[in-house]
Amino acid sequence: MSSSVGKGMDSATLLESMRAKSALLEGHFELSSGLHSDRYFQCALFLQYPEDAGNAALSIARVVRGLNIDVVVGPAMGAVTFSYEVGRACGTRALFTERKDGEMVLRRGFSFKKGERVLVVEDVLTTGGSAREVIAVIESLGAKVVSAGCLVNRSGGNPFEDLNIPLVSLADVEARTWKPSECPLCATGDKAVKPGSRPGA
Repeated sequence: MSSSVGKGMDSATLLESMRAKSALLEGHFELSSGLHSDRYFQCALFLQYPEDAGNAALSIARVVRGLNIDVVVGPAMGAVTFSYEVGRACGTRALFTERKDGEMVLRRGFSFKKGERVLVVEDVLTTGGSAREVIAVIESLGAKVVSAGCLVNRSGGNPFEDLNIPLVSLADVEARTWKPSECPLCATGDKAVKPGSRPGA
């Protein structure tokens, strides 16, 4: 592990900073999973500040220090910046997966040595679906995922528990989600917003 200098970041500080940067919104939103929610996290607005991103990454790195991580991997696009910062804090390589024809893959000449120990990171976990795809890709290539990490966990637990992969989250946030057909906000006539689809969002 590297001896990165920084103060780290606890849950309260993270959420306060995200609110100040409009990275945490409250209202009626459609998530990338298709679910509706009363909260929306746009972590790019937080991660655009390298000092904050670095301090958050350092907090993850401190928790996984004993796991002897070799590589940090995050899915594009949302976790590219954060995986890089966590890799820096851990003193490891930082890779990212991406979608090609709808399938999560490892491209750009990235590769693993057999048995390398991998930390998978996300910005926000809602269902953990994308991260599970990343885990499957990594393990199909002969590496071993030993932990997962995220800035914000809104899943209500550890979505990787069945895989025996521990989760490190900087903030566990209760945010209600509904299928569109069951959304009480839609029932009032309110229309869900997809913040990431708006110009400038």
